[in-house]
Amino acid sequence: MSAGPDSSSAVAEFVAVMRRLRAECPWKQEQTHRSLVRYLLEETYETVDAIDAGEVSGDWSHLAEELGDVLLQVVFHAVIAEERGDFDLADVAEGITAKMRRRNPHVFAPRADDQALDAEAVNEVWQQVKATERAKAAVAEGLPSALPALLYADKVLERLAREGEPADVDPAAEDIGERLLALVAESRAAGVDPEQALRDVVRKRL
Repeated sequence: MSAGPDSSSAVAEFVAVMRRLRAECPWKQEQTHRSLVRYLLEETYETVDAIDAGEVSGDWSHLAEELGDVLLQVVFHAVIAEERGDFDLADVAEGITAKMRRRNPHVFAPRADDQALDAEAVNEVWQQVKATERAKAAVAEGLPSALPALLYADKVLERLAREGEPADVDPAAEDIGERLLALVAESRAAGVDPEQALRDVVRKRL
């Protein structure tokens, strides 16, 4: 890791750069939250590729570059919102900081018995706090419909399980979609991320 300015000053400089680009670059002046959606998606998937590549090669420099591109999208949206008077990057950071404090009481408001928590128990605490933050909602409410299908199915099954509802899957069903859902349920039972498992096995064929 290179020696240089601390994170806060580096981010502040980048925000200043983006403000200037919005003021002086014709292309960036034309962009809106909606027009930038495609780039946010592209950079997200490129970051996933960089993580997969880093796992294989041990070289994580490309991930640093891709995370920079994701950061560009975050700051770009924040600067646009700042111009509109909606919010700014500080509001974004303050909001996520407050959320992390609320959802991680074992760290920020620890009790004596929190020392025995393992990763699974910590995730359960997270989900319980998250549930209290929103009223009773439909199972799929808040889940982006554009999520990859396996990830979407995994999230739905997780929510059903939390509400004590059976997944009702049939691994022997004639419908291939039903069998895929059953495989997602099997993956969940085994503690395996079905999206990543499929990505890994496909990559082995390339």
